[in-house]
Amino acid sequence: MPSSPSTPLPLIACFHCDLLQSMPALAENTRAVCPRCGSVLYADKGATIQRTLALYIASLALFILANAFPFLTLSMQGLSQSGHLISSPIALWQRGMPEVAAVVAFFVIIAPAVRILSALSVLAPLAVGVRPPWLAPAMHLMHAMKEWAMPEVFVLGVLVSYVKLAGLATAHFDVSFYAFVAMTVTLTWAQAAFEPHVVWDRLMPMPPRPAPGPGQRGRLISCHACGLVGEADAGHGRCRRCGAALHRRKPDSLNRAAALVAAAAVFYIPANALPVMNIVFLGSGEADTILSGVITLIEYGDWPLALLIFFASVTVPLAKLVCLVFLIISVKRHSRYRPRQRTQLFRFVEGVGRWSMIDVFVVGLLVSLVQFGTLSTIEPKGGAIFFCAVVVVTIFAAMAFDPRLIWDAAGENHD
Repeated sequence: MPSSPSTPLPLIACFHCDLLQSMPALAENTRAVCPRCGSVLYADKGATIQRTLALYIASLALFILANAFPFLTLSMQGLSQSGHLISSPIALWQRGMPEVAAVVAFFVIIAPAVRILSALSVLAPLAVGVRPPWLAPAMHLMHAMKEWAMPEVFVLGVLVSYVKLAGLATAHFDVSFYAFVAMTVTLTWAQAAFEPHVVWDRLMPMPPRPAPGPGQRGRLISCHACGLVGEADAGHGRCRRCGAALHRRKPDSLNRAAALVAAAAVFYIPANALPVMNIVFLGSGEADTILSGVITLIEYGDWPLALLIFFASVTVPLAKLVCLVFLIISVKRHSRYRPRQRTQLFRFVEGVGRWSMIDVFVVGLLVSLVQFGTLSTIEPKGGAIFFCAVVVVTIFAAMAFDPRLIWDAAGENHD
């Protein structure tokens, strides 16, 4: 995206490869893509403020409805048990797993609520022409919750639980389930319709700046939170637009990512070897590991769900670990091998990790619903703690890794 020397344009640095380039105005419903690594830089999505505000208002209404009533009811030989969204973390807490309970509550209830409320606190004032003083911290909070809010994964967990319960009792969905599914749709739609550059430009437009000459690139630094490109001082300091700490690269990125990958690899073994829950039916108990749960689904004839669980709970965590090890080693060895493809691999690792939470959600749902005394009971087991740790730690590992190091090591970011 070249710019004429006589008419300088604002500059933007790609978040994934750090290529500095000009920002031309876009036609509506188009997007600018980094020519080097293929990452989307920014887009013109039309009336993004108004459209996204309407979707987040709908999401808030549906979120309240989803928490107000039961979402699934289980019946067995005249007995019935209803579950609310909060029932799963409560049941895990009562059965001695406060860590897993806190994670489930955060991913399913707290993070989506914070994301919706922070988005509304930004978009509602901007829609009426007001620039609130809390815009920057609210935008930071909204962005942070994007990784941790997992309503779509929870919906899939509910569907898997429903299939598992089909051979044990009669289950039917209540109104809150449909409200939660609708909220998941509106929340996903809102995320797709939202363009953060529009909001940041309301706070402080990016000034036109001539492209730096040879040897001048080192004087410029890009804010990884809002994208503002400015002069770097000796200590880097904070972004003058959003207040985020400025770093050329994530501090100690490789060491932190390597340590987290090592921890996740250690947790991965007991997560798959130990049972995640114990199913007791008419006095006889059966321990259920992740793989045995997949086998059970196959025996019921549910091949699609069995493949989904195997992919999400066994293959994806292992693939994330292998990919992150490969990326870390390639950077340490200053590899020049296909940096664009390695950057795409990193984006894959970033995107798929959340789906491994399906099994943790399934355990929480079954524990909260199947409590029929001597008739049938499901209890959580230690494997669930280790598996939850694998998912959370691998997400942190991906967040710690800085993909711009791939291009640094390949010698592509030298002045």
